[in-house]
Amino acid sequence: MDLVLLFDLDGTLTDSREGIVKSVRYALEKLSLPIPPEETLLRFIGPPLEDSFQRCCGLTEAGAAEAVRLYRERYNPIGVYENLPAPGLAEYCRQWRAEGCRLALASSKPEHLCEKVCARFGFAESLEVIAGNQPGAGMTKADVIRLAMERLGLTEAEKRRTVMIGDRKFDVEGAAECGLPCVGVEFFGYAGPGELQAAGAAAVVRTAAELDQYLRSL
Repeated sequence: MDLVLLFDLDGTLTDSREGIVKSVRYALEKLSLPIPPEETLLRFIGPPLEDSFQRCCGLTEAGAAEAVRLYRERYNPIGVYENLPAPGLAEYCRQWRAEGCRLALASSKPEHLCEKVCARFGFAESLEVIAGNQPGAGMTKADVIRLAMERLGLTEAEKRRTVMIGDRKFDVEGAAECGLPCVGVEFFGYAGPGELQAAGAAAVVRTAAELDQYLRSL
């Protein structure tokens, strides 16, 4: 294959549910705020944290910034490792790389944490570039995707063969903003019913094997 594959991290390469949910709870408890139901906490997986604290907990911009600071107080040393890799995906990534694909990460998570997770769970060796949110930058998903593409130094021909792979509408919408198709994955089921299709995903797959099959059809 001669594709360029850009991957989201949380909910795509790994199931980060435990670390994220526990760290959100920690932040809200520190702020003496009520803990929302589990279904609301799961909405923190994928989008930028500042947006999620405002949207899901009704915090102001300043309140959300403090919540993120407290979240990272627990997440950075502990929660980042409370994670599970998507079954079989690390092996497929190595195979795609060996067959000539170029692989990169494009995540809204801070870049230094992306590097830790990818190294811990066997993805770093397959990724040519790891692009994450930069300190104080407040980057959108599209911004991170552009950063990954810039670091890869893609030719025009390669840009036409580039595919984003992610688990939420934010991945699909960010890819569209960059002129890329996005394959939606439902490895862990964090997207709402029909969310990926409604956002315009080129395809939706449920396993790493299904993803491999779809990519080989392109």
